[in-house]
This record gives sequence, C-alpha cells and structure tokens, in this order.
Amino acid sequence: MEDKKQSIKFGRQDLILETGRIAKQANGSVTVCYGGTVVLVTACMSKEIKEGQDFFPLTVEYQEKTYAAGRIPGGFFKREGRPSENEILSARLIDRSIRPLFPKGFLNEIQIIAVVLSSDGENDPDVLAVNAASVALGISDIPFNGPIACCRVARGKEGFILNPTYAELETSDLDIVVVVNAKGVVMLESKCKQLSEELYWQAVKFGFQNLQEIICFQQDFAKKYGKPKIEPVYKEIDSVLQEKIQDLSVERLKEIYKLSKKEDREEAVGLLSKELEAKLTSEGYSALDIKSALVKVEQDQVRKKIIQENVRVDGRQFDEIRPISCEVSVLPRTHGSCIFTRGQTQSLAVTTLGTGEDEQMIEALEGERYKSFMLHYSFPPFSVGETAPMRGPGRREIGHGALAERSLLALMPSKEEFPYTVRVVSEILESNGSSSMATVCAASLSLMDAGVPIKEAVSGIALGLIKEGSNSIILTDIAGIEDHFGDMDFKVAGTKNGVTAVQLDLKIDGITLDLLKECLERAKLARLFILDKMLAVLKQPRQTLSTYAPRIDKLKINTEKIGTLIGPGGKMIKQIIAATGATIDIQDDGTVLVASNDAAKSQAAIAMIKAITDEVEVGRIYTGKVKRITNFGAFCELAPGKEGLVHVSELSDRFVKDVEEVVKVGDEIKVKVINIDELGRINLSKKRAEE
Repeated sequence: MEDKKQSIKFGRQDLILETGRIAKQANGSVTVCYGGTVVLVTACMSKEIKEGQDFFPLTVEYQEKTYAAGRIPGGFFKREGRPSENEILSARLIDRSIRPLFPKGFLNEIQIIAVVLSSDGENDPDVLAVNAASVALGISDIPFNGPIACCRVARGKEGFILNPTYAELETSDLDIVVVVNAKGVVMLESKCKQLSEELYWQAVKFGFQNLQEIICFQQDFAKKYGKPKIEPVYKEIDSVLQEKIQDLSVERLKEIYKLSKKEDREEAVGLLSKELEAKLTSEGYSALDIKSALVKVEQDQVRKKIIQENVRVDGRQFDEIRPISCEVSVLPRTHGSCIFTRGQTQSLAVTTLGTGEDEQMIEALEGERYKSFMLHYSFPPFSVGETAPMRGPGRREIGHGALAERSLLALMPSKEEFPYTVRVVSEILESNGSSSMATVCAASLSLMDAGVPIKEAVSGIALGLIKEGSNSIILTDIAGIEDHFGDMDFKVAGTKNGVTAVQLDLKIDGITLDLLKECLERAKLARLFILDKMLAVLKQPRQTLSTYAPRIDKLKINTEKIGTLIGPGGKMIKQIIAATGATIDIQDDGTVLVASNDAAKSQAAIAMIKAITDEVEVGRIYTGKVKRITNFGAFCELAPGKEGLVHVSELSDRFVKDVEEVVKVGDEIKVKVINIDELGRINLSKKRAEE
C-alpha cells in the first residue's frame, strides 16, 4: 500500500496528515497527528438531492472517545452517550469554519464526522479537527472552495504562542481560535482577559501569517492524493419565474420595509407570498420555487437599499444602536435579576448563588474539572412569535450560552474572594438580532444585582457586513433581517478596558485583516455606548446579598484537625450538619465553608466546628456536657474527643459531700480551664466560671 503521508512543522510539533489507510469508503478521510493527539475526520456526500429540498444540509459531528485518553466511561452503561457540551462546541467550530465555503446552490447532503482517537492531554484536538475537515473535503470529490487552516493563539511572557498546550492556556490572557484561507479571516472564536483591540488584532494577524504555510501544505496534499471533483447539480430558480416575481413584488416590498416592527413586516411578506402562489401556481410553478424566488428578490432589495441608498431596512444609520432599556431586581425572590431590552431583542437574566455542592463536575479527555460559574441560554419559540416543541437545549442555544459565559468568565471573582457557585440563566423573551449579546449585558447586570463582586461590567454588540465587490459596509447592532441577508455576524463583548470574547461567522469566503481591524474599532464604540446605559442603572455590584441567598462563612482550621472534624466514616461532620442544617465544605488546605440561609444555624455550626478544631485554652470559659461522675469530681466534654475534670473542690465555693448534689450526667454547665498538665489532662472549674 502506498504511504500517503506528509508532515510539516506547525508551532513546536510536526503536523502529520495521512490518508488511504482507514475509512476508505468515505468520499474523503484523513487522520491528523500532532504530538500524541490523533483525530480521524471523514467527509461523505449523498448521491442524490432529496425531493423538495431548498437548503444546504450540512451536518458535523465531533466525538471524543474516552479510550483516547486511556479511560473507561463512567455511568451504568460504560460507553459514550449523548455529546458533551465541549463536543457540541467543537462540532460547531468545524461547521462554522467550512459552511461558507461550499458553492451556492449546492444541495447534496454533506456529513463531516471527527473522532478523537488518541489524546496526549496537552494538545487540544478541536483545532486539529478543523484542519483535518478541510483536508478531508479537499482530497474528496465533494465541491469545496477551500482549503482553510486553523490554529489556536495564546500569549506568554515572550509573546504569542502558536498552538499552546492546556497548561499554557491556563496562564494566558487570551485564547483565540483563528481560521483563515489565503484571502483572509474566515472564522474566530475567542476568550480574553480585557485585551485591547490592537493587541487582539495583532494576535489574529500572528495566526493568519503562521497559517499561510499550512494552506500551501494542504493544497499540495490534495493535489497529490485528491480525487477529481464531481460536477454538482445546483438548485437554480427559473429565470422567467424570477423576473415575474421581481416585477410583481418589488414595489410591495418597498412599502413593507417601511414598517418598523419585525412581526408586521413578516406578516406582510407572508401575505405577499400567498398572493404570488395563488397567481403563479396555475402557470405550473411550484409553491417552493415561488417562495425561493421571493426570498432572492428580498435579499437583493435589502442589500441594494444599503449599498446604493445608504439606508437600512428600519431606517437607522449604519452605526446607530436601537433604543436600550435596563431594569434590575425585577423578580422578588431570586438572588439577582435583570431585563435588558435593545430594540426588539429582550433578555431576562436571573442569577442564583449556591454552595460548593452545586459545582458542575465535567468529565473531559484531559481529566475531571469543576465549574463554579455557569451561564445557560434559553430560546423559547414565543421569542420570535412561533410555535415549536419545547425540548432540551439545541446546539445553537449551547453555543450562545457558552459565548456569553466566556464573555463574563474573566471578570468573575476567585473562589477565595467569593466562595459561591454562581449560575446565570438567560431567558430570551424577544429576539430580533443578537440575543447572545443581549444575554451578556443582562447577565452582567444580574450578577451585579446579586452582589457578585465582578471586576467590571461587561457589554456586547453584534456587527454585520454587506459586501459587494470592493464596497464593504459595516452595520452596527444588526437586526434579524440584516443577519439573514448579510455577509457577517461579528460579536464582540468586553469592558471599558478591553475585549473579553469575540465570535466571527461569515457567509462569504473571508474578510481582510484591515476590515477586521475596522470592525473591532466600530464594536468598541458601540460597546462603550451600551455600557454607559447599563451603568446608569447600576454602577457597581450591590454590597449585600439577597436575603434569600445562602450565607457562606469561611474559617480556617489546622490541617491536622481535618480528620478529627470529619470523624470516623464522616460521623462527626454528619452530626454537625444534622444538628444545624448548615452545608459544610472542608477543603484540603484547612478552609471550611459553612453555608445556610439562616444566620443562627451558620453560627451554631461554626461554634461546633471551633469547639472540635480549636486548641483548648487555659483561662477560657466553655460550655461542657457532664459525661461521667466519680466520687472525686465530674468529667465534662468540651468538644468531641476533648474531656476535662472538674474536681469536687472546683464544683462549688462551698463544701460538696456528694458530686451529684451539684451536677448530674447530661447536664450542660459553664466551666473554666484552669490548667493543662504535662500529660495533656485538662482541669476545669465550675465555681471559677461562675465568678
């Protein structure tokens, strides 16, 4: 068998591509190896187009097999189940990178499957999967306007790092996934720690420059091992029908676009579509073709209005942001809440505070980890005036939630500063353009309303693009129709100090670095404008928590006392929890977190913990419980495992003939520690405590 393998230096490791050895029945298959991480990616295409299909059916699956890291899955079934959040986000990463590069009108079903076969625990396989997807399509007979190349950029003490390890990402102030082709940037996915726009752009430029050699490498690989491309059948609208629709609808559409509300425009377009169907189906045209032709006319009209007339559909200037309103503390029993409205997009964000027990455990290839901050995004059908089944979150909802979470993550306080688990839920109540960025704004204010000491308030904005030839028009705060018919969805979140998250998706085959720089500057101006509106409502995090939020008190104990506090089989700590109802979290460094909605219960638990873990002090008064009585005195328990003797002479300031005349077993009495002898025996006095 011919060895179909090539390698190239890519950062500090060799990127090794191989094809022709496994999965040979796919239209294209390739394995990519980087260090000890190996990913298999296959590309398959349906032979026929389904009857009545009017969209491009691309699906991408990404799977991380636990055997890749030498582990057996947890759970009863001991096999991989539904995709994890990380797998869904990695699949979206591939999808968003390749989708704009298929020919327009191409409707064959395409499926990309990426499987992580080996993981070295150092190199993230998601970037490798994007590159391998490009190669698999490039060597296949599937039409694809590639190649694209992908890398991750971080920053260390000596500058930018190409393809950083997990350890390097931990200390980096930026994590940027850059996807490019020979022309420019195709896709971006980033999280940063308040990075300046200039530094962010420099990082993308660094990635772009380093990826050009990978582009050439892929082209050479495809030339050497690729198949001839098929001649695809494109879905085209009959030119006569297109002209008829154009003539019958243009003037009506001009009037429809004067309507300010999205729902009014959609209703009017729906009526127009029905009229055209009634008129033209009798001439032999299908309802599907008529709808497709009308959409094409709509698209042309929206884009012409912007390019030629310099007017947006809703009449705004290109850099104008829709009216904004912010309300906080809108729900009476939640820990923090906010309604953020921008035009016809509205997010209700609700913050809930929990204890360490509420942390989310994530089982990933690189090992288990825990999340103490979670942001979940919900997009019910009523937000766009539609009906649909209410099921679990889809890939879009998971992606939007993850973007908003990344936007806020760098501003969250450390566990030492704020020992709570924090969950934010964004309910999208209305949607007409960038509900994910509305989520960022609402979540930021909701956290502040809950008293979470975030370092800075965060706002977000989405920009669009209409590009015709050399003419490029950037649109600030895009509405749904501009997103639908435009060429770009560019989301930027950040504080007054810099960028915290970026997501770029395109419908064209790339934008230049210069255009990217201009978009970043436009986004900054818009972001700061929105931030001013937010801070006018709530300038800083509230100084006190909601009365309904749990109180967490923190105390430090000697690490040698941890075992004593826990007790055999957890007996001691369980007794404290049962007696007080408080939640107690004991950490390895001796930090103990006591949480309860009732301050009295917290104080009771703290007193019990201190009694067990604190050293007995001479001169201090304790409440002791009489455990045993002898003829020479009473033994009192100061704390579990700590007993002292009250000698008969120390029971009272008068003569005591019988100990039980003064105390009985089970009595709780105040006692003072008068001394601790060289053998550690504790001597107590009841009469001195009473003095």
